[in-house]
Amino acid sequence: MCVDLRITHYQIFKVFPFTANSHRNLPKLAPPKLPLQTDGKLHLDVFQYDMNYPSLGQCVVINNKNFHKKTGMGVRNGTEKDEGNVEETFSNLGFKIKICNDQTVSQMRDLLTRVSKEDHSKSSMFACVLLSHGEDGRIFGTDDCIELKELSALFRGDRCRSLVGKPKLFFIQACRGSGLDAGVESDYDTEEETQKIPVEADFLYVYATAPGYCAWRNSANGSWFIISLCEMLSKYSKRLDMETDYSSSCPAQYDGKKQIPCIAYMLTKELYFSK
Repeated sequence: MCVDLRITHYQIFKVFPFTANSHRNLPKLAPPKLPLQTDGKLHLDVFQYDMNYPSLGQCVVINNKNFHKKTGMGVRNGTEKDEGNVEETFSNLGFKIKICNDQTVSQMRDLLTRVSKEDHSKSSMFACVLLSHGEDGRIFGTDDCIELKELSALFRGDRCRSLVGKPKLFFIQACRGSGLDAGVESDYDTEEETQKIPVEADFLYVYATAPGYCAWRNSANGSWFIISLCEMLSKYSKRLDMETDYSSSCPAQYDGKKQIPCIAYMLTKELYFSK
């Protein structure tokens, strides 16, 4: 379980509820000694990530549709729809998009290793969208599976210095357990294994579903998660709180089945996709 120990500017007023007569109870303080310096820009921006970089950042999309027979995984029909939605939405936000299709585990690892070694000093953040089969804690390449934490760890502060203090966002459309429904395909694997992701600062993981559940996908329209994600980012990106607004606004229900995203929130400031 991850506990957020940040105190936001909203919570400050809950801890110190000032009223019209509050000043009567405050101790008298001696006037400050000169010289006294102030920072005129010290305001709510200190609680938000800095978006004043030349580039918003790079968004890497790994879309795995076809899998080797040895994996036992079926074709992920409809994932090309997700790819198109993600490309359009994240491009409109300002991300530079890099799309790689049908990647083996080795190719996924090598790709993200190369990206993590690039210079991100002129970028505000980094995003990665993974579209594949999965099980809890692991994501499938076309030939095998790999732990998600092995991929995300490439962007930790000790490995990717140019992203220190900047948001690293991972969006995962993949199952985290089992369960099937007739007429709707699922990014599903038969085995389950609970894994814990590392707790690094400035990471955000948005999973399509909660641990133990499958992530639903429609072969014609794409996945419920990506549809909801792109809709929310398109409409509310400038004022969207990824921790609360997104998870409460994106539950999906089709054909009697329900799905709600699960967010692992390690961001240290508020995140808005605008300057």
